[in-house]
Amino acid sequence: MNKAVELPDAYTTPLADIDVSDPRLLEQDAWRPFFSRLRKEDPVHYQANSPFGPFWSITRFEDIVAVESDPASFSSEPSIVIDDPPESLPLEMFIAMDPPKHDVQRRAAQPVVAPQNLATLEALIRSRAAACLDQLPVGETFDWVERVSINLTTQMLATLFDFPFEQRHKLPYWSDLAGNTPEMTGGALTEEERNEGLVECLEVFTRIWHERKNRDHDKGSFDLITLLQRDPNTADLVERPMEFLGNLVLLIVGGNDTTRNSISGGVLALNQNPGEYDKLRADPGLIPSMVSEIIRWQTPLAHMRRTATRDLEFKGKRIRKGDKVVMWYLSANRDDSAIDRADEFIIDRKNPRHHISFGFGIHRCMGNRLAEMQLRILWEEILRRFHKVEVMAAPERVRSNFVRGYKHLPVRLHPLN
Repeated sequence: MNKAVELPDAYTTPLADIDVSDPRLLEQDAWRPFFSRLRKEDPVHYQANSPFGPFWSITRFEDIVAVESDPASFSSEPSIVIDDPPESLPLEMFIAMDPPKHDVQRRAAQPVVAPQNLATLEALIRSRAAACLDQLPVGETFDWVERVSINLTTQMLATLFDFPFEQRHKLPYWSDLAGNTPEMTGGALTEEERNEGLVECLEVFTRIWHERKNRDHDKGSFDLITLLQRDPNTADLVERPMEFLGNLVLLIVGGNDTTRNSISGGVLALNQNPGEYDKLRADPGLIPSMVSEIIRWQTPLAHMRRTATRDLEFKGKRIRKGDKVVMWYLSANRDDSAIDRADEFIIDRKNPRHHISFGFGIHRCMGNRLAEMQLRILWEEILRRFHKVEVMAAPERVRSNFVRGYKHLPVRLHPLN
């Protein structure tokens, strides 16, 4: 898909030709009218000729909940993105598995975000956020994505994996590789580049696994590698390389993309809605509800895919066994039938956690509380230091149909008077 070619018009294009898998929709922030039309005219929409093969688009909130609530009919295997895994490096990860295998592998990693561990992490997250913000230049334009969003999420990832801190820059690099090929999401990397980087990821973590296996296990340790080694269902995961790598990629992406792009998206949303920024400054107690609204507004992962396990009728459409069924979280979070004034950014909503950015049902994001805590603490520290984080130019967005993210966001800080 050539960027130089203009996007089609959302309302004059024949309905059957609307292809919301086009990664330019997110890259150019042009997705809203396409999904609005599908929600109104064809909420269970069949696209026969996408570059990723034919697929169904589910665009309304309640319909996505229905799909997520029926894993027996809508399988997570073999992939959670529209295209199938590349044959050259077919990763296996528990988010792309069905019960019971999904359940036991998820359970092994779950303690990393247990309430007692989150309580322990809070002071560390606050100290890092404070140090990061205190090092930023005031009155000069700089890139918020690089200096804040990537910086803070990378430090957190390194802590969750107990990864060598001086090599932590590799973690967001591997995260970006995981979902950025033309074959998978319409991104810009070649499959060869992606595979080369992910093989390095596997080699590094295999070495870490064996080093950690040979040390005396601290029963109080909650890093992800130790947790996987401790659980009998995943104690031999390193011996299944594609499964080990797949779960590493899942945990890296899960710990990176949601928080990283919501940190950037929140700054942008407040600048686009200055009345809400005024409201926040007048009442910092709104930070927790604002965090949920940022995550809804941003929707860092635009979709998740399922595959029909049988022929069935869904909302009047005949879905065949093997059909790809894509749930567009991005669209559901703008569904006025489920969320009042869904196209507006409102930081004091009555029910701000009523969104689907974290998914629903058995695959609901297990790190949602950690993501919310990181954003809450960061905004508490921002308001203690700055009157405004001002966006100075339009952001540069990621070219993907899966990750709704930012490459660059130029900002300038205004100190408190």
